[in-house]
Amino acid sequence: MWEITEPDLAPIALGAAVLGTGGGGNPYLGRLRVLQVMRTGGQVRVIEPDEIADDDLLVAVGGMGSPMVSHEKLAGGDEETVAARALESHLGRKFDAIAPFEMGGSNSMVPMVVAAAMDIPIVNGDGMGRAFPELQMITYLIYGGSPYPAAIADERGSQVVIAEVPDAKWLERIARAATVEMGAHTGLASAVMDGAYCRRSIIPNTLRLASDIGHAVHHAREVKDDPSEAILGVAGGMRYLRGKVTDVHRRNAAGFARGQMTVAGIGDDAGRTIRIDFQNENLAIYEDDEPQVMVPDLITLVTSDTGEPITTELLRFGVRADVLVLPAPDLLRTPEALAVVGPHAFGIDADYIPAV
Repeated sequence: MWEITEPDLAPIALGAAVLGTGGGGNPYLGRLRVLQVMRTGGQVRVIEPDEIADDDLLVAVGGMGSPMVSHEKLAGGDEETVAARALESHLGRKFDAIAPFEMGGSNSMVPMVVAAAMDIPIVNGDGMGRAFPELQMITYLIYGGSPYPAAIADERGSQVVIAEVPDAKWLERIARAATVEMGAHTGLASAVMDGAYCRRSIIPNTLRLASDIGHAVHHAREVKDDPSEAILGVAGGMRYLRGKVTDVHRRNAAGFARGQMTVAGIGDDAGRTIRIDFQNENLAIYEDDEPQVMVPDLITLVTSDTGEPITTELLRFGVRADVLVLPAPDLLRTPEALAVVGPHAFGIDADYIPAV
């Protein structure tokens, strides 16, 4: 077990935003939420998956909704904790640990808030190894975990407990519809599981990976090195293109930020133009109208000069960015996972071929 302290938050938030492929919410706002709970006496304790007892009871938590909304409607701060406690009340049992939903932006920070508020540890890992837009796309559900019961809560204190659903896709549909009615952002608690199942289905060590990426970028800035190369040195992968954002089409639709961006190459990549489609997260790179990189591989944009991750809601014309491609975790590359998070699940007419 180890403890996350205030100095740890900035590198973790930065690294998680890199892994978040443009989604997961604003990492700065998430970090502020953790700072608030720490400065009022909360502790964020982290356990490794092999430290979980077989009969421990865990729940996955995170924010649900469009990340664009967070810039106009700030979270109340306890939505996810309220949702987790609503599930405890429904089950008649306390949770022993928190399992993060995803590694991305604000949603990398939210489980820390809940763990500190409930005085239980958080697991060093998550259910995506990146960020995805829909609930059924977490490994806890892909590999046979139960999608119910689940709970959502909003900043007004409204709570909805979903006692039973036919499958994980139905949980996504029902929770998404309720989230839209609650203002397009809620706190979610779901994927209740025992410790033995969590160890089998979690993508391990992602908090440490995020921290290592963040520290590498901070060091590169200090010594004037290339921050993108620092990221790739830790996470693996490649720089697909260095360019400038020349067009962005973005809209809120059914609780998602959907759209596409155009990036024109500069320097050694001059003359190349790519399109990146996104649904909260970056999904595919098209060049010459053909998909070249696609989910579940990680497509992330960082500023060329500082390595600062660019979330999809912050995209704008003229941004100079490196387009990085990082390898997907092994648990996302199995036939079971590709049926849920592969290109066909997003309407991309191509079979998945690992880019890195």
